[in-house]
Amino acid sequence: MQTKLIPLYQESEIGQEAESILRNCVHCGFCNATCPSYQVLGDELDGPRGRIYLIKEMLEGQEVTQETRSHLDRCLTCRACETTCPSGVEYHRLLDIGRSIIEEKVPRSTQEIRTRKWLAKLLSSPVLFKSLLRIGQSVRPVLPVSLKSKIPHYQAATLPHVTDKNLPRAVLILEGCVQDALVPDINLATKKVFANFGIECVSATSALCCGAVSFHLSDEEKARAQARANIDAWWPDIEKGQCEALIVNASGCGVFVKDYKTLLKHDENYRDKALRISALAKDPSEFLIQENWNQVRLNVPLVPLRVAFHPPCTLQHGQKINGVVEQVLRMLDVTLLEFTDKHLCCGSAGTYSILQPAISGELKTRKINALEKVKPDQILTANIGCQSHLSTGTNTPVRHWLEFVAEYM
Repeated sequence: MQTKLIPLYQESEIGQEAESILRNCVHCGFCNATCPSYQVLGDELDGPRGRIYLIKEMLEGQEVTQETRSHLDRCLTCRACETTCPSGVEYHRLLDIGRSIIEEKVPRSTQEIRTRKWLAKLLSSPVLFKSLLRIGQSVRPVLPVSLKSKIPHYQAATLPHVTDKNLPRAVLILEGCVQDALVPDINLATKKVFANFGIECVSATSALCCGAVSFHLSDEEKARAQARANIDAWWPDIEKGQCEALIVNASGCGVFVKDYKTLLKHDENYRDKALRISALAKDPSEFLIQENWNQVRLNVPLVPLRVAFHPPCTLQHGQKINGVVEQVLRMLDVTLLEFTDKHLCCGSAGTYSILQPAISGELKTRKINALEKVKPDQILTANIGCQSHLSTGTNTPVRHWLEFVAEYM
C-alpha cells in the first residue's frame, strides 16, 4: 500500500512504524472473511481493510470525525485478521496507533470519558469489583433481563486451597483482578494442577491489574504504570532465579503481559526488565504440555465426558497457541467435540461487551448456537472474560479448562 504521510508523522517513530505496517498491506481483503464485526455489520469500514484505510487517511492529514472513531471502536481487537493475513500485517499495532492519535484529534464526550474511567477503575480493583459484584448478585432476581444478563451467578470456591509450600519447583502466578471474585476455583485449580507436578505457584501480593483494561480504554500511561508496578512486584522472585515462569491463566492478561516488551520499550529503567518478563510469561497450557503426565495419577470417569473447548481469541490469535489445550484434554480421555466457526470471537473482548452490547450480543448468540449444536456436557475455555460472557447465554456449564483438569487429579 502506497502512503503519503504528512511531515508530522513522517518524522515521528509511531508514524514510521505505522507506515511500515501499511506498506505490507496488499488490499486483498482476506481479513474481512474472519472479522467478527464485519460478519455482523457487513460494512467495509467495520472490517480490518476499511479500518486500515481510515488510519492511513488520518496519517495523511485527511479529516477524521466521530464516525471514524466509531469504526475503530467497533473493532474487538481479536486479531483473527492477523491469523488470516497472507502478508503478515500487524493490524493490532496499527490500530493501537490509530486509536491513540484519534483520541487527541476527536475528543470524547464528558459522559464517555467518565464511563471509560469508571470501567478502568472498577475492573482493575479487586476489592471494589468484588463488593459491587456481590451487591449486584444479591439484587439480580429483581433486575430487568437486560441488566440481569450482565451479572453472572455467584460462584463459591469448591476446591480446597493448596497448602504444600515445600514443593521442589516454583512458578510465579498472576491471579488477576476480577477472576477471584467471579470464579475463585480457577486460581485454586491452577495451583492444584501445578502442585501435582511438584510445582508451587507463588503469588506476588502487590501485583496489580496487568494493564490491558486501561490500555484498551485509551489510557496508555496508566497501563504503563501498572506494568511497572507488576514488574517491581515480581522482580525479587525473578532475581532469586527460583521461578521457572510467570503463569498467566487468563489468556487476555497473558497476551498483554507478553507484550510488556513493546509497552515499555522506550523506558530506559524498565526496558530490559520488561523483556525478561515477556520471555517468562507463559499460558499454563504451553508450560504444562512439557510436563510428564504419566507421573500424575488421574481419576478418569467411567463414561468419558463430551466437552467443547472454545479457544479465546487472545489465545489462538494473540498468543498463537493453537491445539495445546486440546492436547492436554485428550490425555484425560474425554470426548473433545469440534464445532463451526471456532476461529471467530465470542464477543466478550474485555469491556467490549459493555461498550458495544449489540454486536457483542449477536456474536455471543452465534457462538452459543455453534457450541450447543454439538451437545457438550461442558463448555471449556481459557479466559475469564469469555467464560463469564458465554455463561450468561447458556444453561450448559462454562468453565476454565484448568477447573476441569483439576477434577481429574
